Amino acid sequence: MGSPATEANGPAPAGTRRATPVSSVARLFRDRVAASPDVEAYRFPRDGGWTSMTWRETQATVDVLAAGLLAMGIGPEDRVGIASGTRIEWIHADLATMCAGGATTAVYPTSGADDIGFILADSGSRVVFAEDDVQVAKLRAQRDRLPDVLRVVTFDGTADGDWVIGLDDLAALGADHLARTPTAVDEAVAAVGPEQLATLIYTSGTTGRPKGVELPHRCWTYIAGAADALDILGPDDLQYLWLPLAHAFGKMLEAAQLQVGFPTVVDGRVDQIVANLPVIRPTFMAGPPRIFEKVHAAVEQTVEAEGGIRLRLYRWSFEVGGRAWRARLDGRRVGPLLQVQQAVADRLVLSRIRARLGGRMRFLVSGSAALSSDVSTWFGTAGMPILEGYGLTETAGGACLGDLARPVPGLVGAPVVGTEVRIAEDGEILIRGPLVMRGYHHRPDATAEALSSDGWFRTGDVGELDAEGRLRVTDRKKDLIKTSGGKYIAPQGIESLFKAICPLASQMVVHGEGRHYATALIALDAEALARWAAAEGRATTDYPSLAADAAVHDLVRGCVAELNDRLNRWETIKDFRILDHDLTVEGGELTPSMKLKRKTVEASYAALLDSMYETRRAATG
Repeated sequence: MGSPATEANGPAPAGTRRATPVSSVARLFRDRVAASPDVEAYRFPRDGGWTSMTWRETQATVDVLAAGLLAMGIGPEDRVGIASGTRIEWIHADLATMCAGGATTAVYPTSGADDIGFILADSGSRVVFAEDDVQVAKLRAQRDRLPDVLRVVTFDGTADGDWVIGLDDLAALGADHLARTPTAVDEAVAAVGPEQLATLIYTSGTTGRPKGVELPHRCWTYIAGAADALDILGPDDLQYLWLPLAHAFGKMLEAAQLQVGFPTVVDGRVDQIVANLPVIRPTFMAGPPRIFEKVHAAVEQTVEAEGGIRLRLYRWSFEVGGRAWRARLDGRRVGPLLQVQQAVADRLVLSRIRARLGGRMRFLVSGSAALSSDVSTWFGTAGMPILEGYGLTETAGGACLGDLARPVPGLVGAPVVGTEVRIAEDGEILIRGPLVMRGYHHRPDATAEALSSDGWFRTGDVGELDAEGRLRVTDRKKDLIKTSGGKYIAPQGIESLFKAICPLASQMVVHGEGRHYATALIALDAEALARWAAAEGRATTDYPSLAADAAVHDLVRGCVAELNDRLNRWETIKDFRILDHDLTVEGGELTPSMKLKRKTVEASYAALLDSMYETRRAATG
C-alpha cells in the first residue's frame, strides 16, 4: 500500500442529522412506510398521464410480490435478476426481493444476450424479472446456460404460463401465500441482517468480463444515513429519477429516498427528460456529466443561432451572473451595483433557463465521470448549482459529495460522515468505511487485489486532497497517458473540457500513449448536429454527411484551438479526426453507464489513429 501522502475522513458538518443505520434496506423501507404511510412515495407515467402511489400502497404491492418470491422458494441471499429500464416496477421488484431476504442481481437492459447470460449464470440467479419481450427473448436465447433460473417474471412481455409468467401471476401467487401464512414477509424482513447480501452489481467491464460486486445491506443503509446527515434534502423535496437503477448511482438515490422520505418521479425514458422537467418541476436531480453537457450545449447553440440583441443580452447576463457566482464561491460579499445587475440578468435571462428545468431546481448532482468546470460554472451562474460527487460500484455509488454552500468546480467534496479517504504514494485514491463492498462474487483473487487486510479499497483512480480534506479526482490510473517524451496526460479532464467548449461534441477520445504528441478522435452529437444544420440551412440531417462537412470541420477545429489555449504544451491536441457516427453502448464503445471503453475504441480505430502520426511525419519530413 505504502504510507498515505494525505488522508481525510468526513467530519459531520454542524447541525447535521446523524441517523444510526438500521439492520437492512427491507427494515428501512418498512420504517418509512410506518413514518409516512399516506404521503406520496412515487409518481410514474401511466396511460399517457401520471399516477401517484403512497408509501402504504407501495408496501401493499411490494409485500404481495415478496410473498410470491417466497412461495417460489427464494430464501436468504438467493439472487433475483432484474433486466429492465428504470420504471416503478423495477423498484417494486427490488424492494420485494430484499423483503423476501433475497439479493437483487442488477442487469442493464442494453446488455446483449451473451452478457446477460454470463451475469445471470455467474450470479446463480433463480428468478429473473424481465421488462418486455425483448428481454425475455434474450433470456430464452441463453436458457441452456441458466439452469438455476426457475421462472422469468415479465413486466410487459408475453407470458407462456410455464417458464415465463406475468407480474400479476406472481402477485396472485403471493396473495395465496399470504392467505395461508400472513406473517411470511414480516418474518423474512425481521431475519435480514446488515451483512446479508442485498445487491449484486456487475462492473461496467471497461477492461474485460465484468466482476460481480457484492453489496450487503449495511452499504445501502449506511449510504442512506450519510445522505440524511448531509442535511440538504427534506421530505418536501421532489426527485426526478431517470438514471439506470441497474447502476449503483441510481440505487444510492433509491436508498436515500427511503431514509429521508421525499417523493420520487420515476421515468427512465431519457428522450423524455427535457419534456418532463417543466411538467414535473423537481427540486433536485442527479445524472452523469453528459446530461448537463447536452443542456448547456443546446442553450448555447440556440442563442448563438439567434444572434443579435438576444445573444448580447445572454452574454452580458452570464458575465454579470458569473461574477456574482465566483464571489459566492470565494466567500466574498456581492456589492450593491453587482446585486442590481444580477437581479436584472436573472429576470431577463437566468430565470428563463431555470424554467427550462422546471423552475424549482435547488441543485443538481453529477457523478460517474469528470464534469467540466465550464459546465459547472454555467449551471451555478444560472442558479442551479451542481454538486459533484464521487463513488464507485464497489462503494455503493457514494463516498464524497460537494458542499452545497460552496460547490467548487472540480472538487467532489469531503468524504461523507464515517468514511475515510486517503491518497497513496503513487496518487491512487483509497477508501475505507461501511459503504465498501463485501468483495467480488466468485473472485477471491480480485477481492484480495482490491481490498487490503485493514479494509482499504483501492479505487484505481488518481486524485488529491486539498487543505480542507476535499477530494479532486484527476483520472483513472489506467487511463493516464505517458508520451514518448515522458510527460503524463490525464485525458478525462481534457475530454470533458472539450465537450463544454464545442457545442457539437458528444465524445472526445484523447490518444498518445508512447507517442510524441496527443491526438484525438471526436464523435458528434446527433441532436446538436441537426440543430446546426437547420440553422445553417443545410438540406440534409444525415449524420455521416454532416460529419464530413467542411464547415463542421472548421467549427470543430476552432474549438480544438480554443481547447489547446487552455492546456499545457505537452497536452495539446496536434491532430484530430471526426468519426462518421457517435459512440454508443450498443456499438460496444461505451459502458451502460456511459463510460468510455478507451482501449476498445483505440483498438477499433488503430489505423485511423496511426494515420494522424504518419500524416504529420510526412508533412514535417
